[in-house]
Amino acid sequence: MIISLLAVTALGVIAWLGAQSGFQILFGAWLPYTALAVFLIGFAWRIMDWARRPVPFRIPTTGGQQKSLPWIKPAPLDNPSDSKGVVIRMLLEVLLFRSLFRNTEVTIENGNRVVYWSSKFLWLFALAFHYCFLVIFIRHFRFFLEPVPFVISALEILDGIMQIGVPRLFMTDALVVLAVLYLLGRRLFNQKVRYISLANDYFPLLLILGLVGSGIMMRYFTKVDVASVKAFVMSLVTLQPNTEILANIGPMFFVHLFFLSVLLMYFPFSKLMHMGGVFMSPTRNLPNDSRAKLHVNPWNPAKEYRTYEEYEDEFRDAMYEAGLPVVKLPEDAEE
Repeated sequence: MIISLLAVTALGVIAWLGAQSGFQILFGAWLPYTALAVFLIGFAWRIMDWARRPVPFRIPTTGGQQKSLPWIKPAPLDNPSDSKGVVIRMLLEVLLFRSLFRNTEVTIENGNRVVYWSSKFLWLFALAFHYCFLVIFIRHFRFFLEPVPFVISALEILDGIMQIGVPRLFMTDALVVLAVLYLLGRRLFNQKVRYISLANDYFPLLLILGLVGSGIMMRYFTKVDVASVKAFVMSLVTLQPNTEILANIGPMFFVHLFFLSVLLMYFPFSKLMHMGGVFMSPTRNLPNDSRAKLHVNPWNPAKEYRTYEEYEDEFRDAMYEAGLPVVKLPEDAEE
């Protein structure tokens, strides 16, 4: 935790000092371009690497009765037996985190009594985090598009419908911070989770918290010239960075952009790749039809077998001398 916190803090300080020292073009253009290239190439490489992995038989995780005899009721969503069931199961998993909804907590009470009970908080805050992050991501397209599409404008209106403060507070900004703090606090204060947590579990949470926090600072506190930011981002999109605009943009923007660049470069090589990996996982994307179909491993090398008769022909004399039963007596014994 401390190492990850120091690393994220150092990244923020480096970006702030770099922007103050005249390296705006480095943190504003070249690093984002590099980060985007690393993200796209790394993401594609990980997906192709997973796609090449052989899956010779069905290994889906299940949570219900498999389809078998007609008089036994199956669980088509928890234990799908065809492609239709797999698609529905994947949609529920990706959009609603269905398996996480069944999350349980285990405790030991009265000395030796093991108790399992439902725990929905992890599901709730994980769902809130992902959807809030998605809404924030979509809202940021107003910096890349001109004119701004109606869908994005409508989303902004709905997100800020509470009309709190000036500029108005977006609900997703507050919710995503609460969700990240919960996920971080769970790793800090839950003894079992803290025991298995490593630096690469804390680092992305703190990095995302820094990314969101720097964005909130720009919008509500330090303020930046939004028109200059959009003009600069539009120049990045056209691959013609306008360095003259950089002087009108505060250093907090470069901290925010640097956090985003680090997150993009870190993404393909971290646990965050579950975003793409969930679609490639054989425990999720395969129907459980191992009873209905015979699955033969096509990667097994060809093997040479010999019959028992051939085995006995080779070792008949030794077997007979050892007193082992044989189908056919040796020639000497027959005489």
